[in-house]
Amino acid sequence: MNIRHAKTFLLGAIALSFLVSLGANHINSYWLFIAYDIGINIILAVSLNLINGYTGQFSLGHAGFMAVGAYTAAVITNQFGEMNTFASGAVFLSALFAGGLLAAVAGLLVGIPTLRLRGDYLAIVTLGFGEIIRVIFQNMEKVGGARGLSVIHDWTNFFWAFGFAAVTVYVVTSLVHSTYGRGFIAVRDDEVAASAMGINPTKYKVTAFVIGAFFAGIAGGLYAHSKQFITPGGFNFMQSIAIVVMVILGGMGNTIGVIIAAVLLTLLPEFLRPVAEYRMIIYSLLLIILMLTRPQGLFSLRKSPAK
Repeated sequence: MNIRHAKTFLLGAIALSFLVSLGANHINSYWLFIAYDIGINIILAVSLNLINGYTGQFSLGHAGFMAVGAYTAAVITNQFGEMNTFASGAVFLSALFAGGLLAAVAGLLVGIPTLRLRGDYLAIVTLGFGEIIRVIFQNMEKVGGARGLSVIHDWTNFFWAFGFAAVTVYVVTSLVHSTYGRGFIAVRDDEVAASAMGINPTKYKVTAFVIGAFFAGIAGGLYAHSKQFITPGGFNFMQSIAIVVMVILGGMGNTIGVIIAAVLLTLLPEFLRPVAEYRMIIYSLLLIILMLTRPQGLFSLRKSPAK
């Protein structure tokens, strides 16, 4: 997807999401909430793809950034959300951006000292960071601690979920295809060669981390106002793994593939509900088969490595 197509996609997706939200009362509420989850997962997967796919890092702490955004947005709207319709929309938007900014700050704080690391070492550090965030919220009684936090307003709707998903896709696509964005790909392909050409790998890694964390925070705020109840356990290690699986399955560095994978992996557990007792077994087996047969990702255009 080039920049021109990305602009068309952005405007079309926002217009379509607005029109669908107008007729949301005629859509089954169960599938409507599944649609919200799809939009949120697209934001999470595409933002992580910037870090893992385009910049070549391996972050396992995305759920930690999501938690920062969720709790920040929830606290703000619980405090200031009792207003008229127009004002409440402004409060919600401000809360989402506040959550995204705090998540970006968290990404900066963890990024500067750790992104000189590579591979497995970076994965372990980001995993530890995600768990630290979860434990901090678990011990903060002002936000409910381990009991969780009730979110008063259910302001997440089709427009907000897919509008922000479209913005995330547009920003990441435009960034990657810009002159500056080529630095991300250079760092991914060969960090040593990139350094020899005058590119500062740490700078590009931190930038990708901050931008990815910002959108994860936005997704967390949308998640909180969709579920209306959040607990630290909802942002644990398994949540980070679920997002990583979407990126790997879609093909790292392939935005369209990652979007498709996010949709499929959100819908798959729902389609397996008739066999609920075997759902996770079937789900896991399908992932194993896909990884064995398509290690480069289900929708990647890259050739699989030679055996």
